[in-house]
Order: sequence, then C-alpha cells, then structure tokens
Amino acid sequence: MAWAGTGVLWTIAGGVPGSRAFGQDVQTSGGGLSFVQISDSHIGFSKPANPDVSGTLQAAVEKINALPVEPEFIIHTGDLTHTSQPAEFDTMDQILKGARPKQIYHVPGEHDVSVDDGAQYLDRYGKGTQGKGWYSFDHKGVHFIGLVNVVKLEGLGKLGADQLAWLEADLKARSASTPVVVFAHIPLWTIYPEWGWGTQDSEQALSCLKRFGSVTVLNGHIHQVMQKVEGNVSFHTAMSTAFAQPAPGAAPAPGPMKVPGARLRSVLGIAEVRYIVREHSLAVVDSALADEAPAAGD
Repeated sequence: MAWAGTGVLWTIAGGVPGSRAFGQDVQTSGGGLSFVQISDSHIGFSKPANPDVSGTLQAAVEKINALPVEPEFIIHTGDLTHTSQPAEFDTMDQILKGARPKQIYHVPGEHDVSVDDGAQYLDRYGKGTQGKGWYSFDHKGVHFIGLVNVVKLEGLGKLGADQLAWLEADLKARSASTPVVVFAHIPLWTIYPEWGWGTQDSEQALSCLKRFGSVTVLNGHIHQVMQKVEGNVSFHTAMSTAFAQPAPGAAPAPGPMKVPGARLRSVLGIAEVRYIVREHSLAVVDSALADEAPAAGD
C-alpha cells in the first residue's frame, strides 16, 4: 500500500499486465492500446486536506500530457465532484479538456449521485448507457465494462439484480480469450467492510468472469493503491487526485487526511502501468505529482 496518486497508464498489447516508471520509453507492439485511469477528483472539496483540488487535478493532467506516447482515452472511476453541483461538473470537464486524449469514459461515485439519485450525472455522461449508467464497449480486442455500485448504498456498494443480469448477458457472446477490463467506483473485492470498502454482490459479478483468461478490475473510492491477484483476476485501486485517506482501520473512520501543505503533492501523484505479453503479474510503479518536501519545511 502506498500514497502515490492516481492516473494509471495502461498499455494493452496482449492480456497480461506489467508496468514502467514515468519518463521511461514505452515499447509496445503494433496494434497495442494505452489508456489512463484517474479517480476521485472531488471537485468542489475545499477543506484543509486539499484547498485546491482543481490545481492537483490539473497537475495530473500535465503528467498525462507529458507521457511519451499519447493514451487513446481516459477512464474516470468516480467521485468526479464532491457535492454534485453543476459548477463542479463544469470545472472538472473544463480541466479534462486540456488532456491530450479527448475521449473520456466515466462511472459515478457516491458523491456524484447523492443529491439527485444520479439524474444530473446521467444527463451529462449517461448517453447510450443502461439503467443507472452501466455500459460496455470494445476497443482493439479488449472488452471494457463500466459498472455502477454507488446508487442506494447500504454500507457496502451494490450492483443489484438488474445490472448483474445485464452483465451476464453482455459477456455471453465474448470468447474466453478476450481480455476484459472492468471499472467501477467502489472496489469489487472486500477490503474493509467496516468502512464500506467493498461491494456486497461482487461475487455474483466475478462469477460471470471466471471463464475469461485475463480480467483486470479497476476501482477508486479508497484513495490509496491496493492490489490483489486472485486466479485470473487482477484488482487495482487508484489514488485520488484530491486527498489521501487513512489505511484500513488506521483511524476511527475514513475521510480526508490532512498532511503538511508542502508535502501534499508528494502524496498525490501518478501510477503508470503497462499491459503487455510477459509474466503473469500486476505491478504498479507510482510517481508523485512533486518530489517529497524537505522535512525542515513541514
């Protein structure tokens, strides 16, 4: 586990994940695919943990734009805003317009649906989706599935019967050799149920994916990097561009964690991952938005 930020660069040239540090040359075979995951921007948040979340999101965009190979699209895994206000959505959209990849795929976080049950989110980003905003698409031989597990929360996240039935039907026509990338806000594996860090019906969703040889699950919500490999499934949670949260059980409750202002960008950053044909393992190399500040300045 590490505080190291969000913005995960995925490069798919086969079906097996790997990684590289920022600044290294990207080596991918012809027909490869790269995309970026960002998460938990919380535009509208202005408490001491980070009074300038727009600024740190902009710093993440600058990191993305500095990549030597331009990603093909961005996936945002939720909590775009902090209070679902129109101006917050507008600000996030405006900042992300500055990113080199112009195609952006979204799933909502609980902060995007808490005010109006997701009506505004769906109006902005829900065109062509099903139900409360779930959908799938194919790109260069990879099947992508965006799930919604933040509506009508009951402690843990929940997908619900309608979405699970849709998922089963969506996957039926796919070959078991198809690489699958699933993305949702709340983790699809149980990290810390006391804090709601898990999805109560995730096992039903994962059972639909057992026959596939390569499955990668991308989540946000917990604002820290955690990874797990279970059979054919690699799980990865991304950091927030907004603020850090405590490790599971390390505080009375989850929530924004204040660090000295000079160190903020050293605990928010970028993680870059390649998806290539080689060893069957997932590795994430994290890069902060700024170098660690000297201790004397804390």
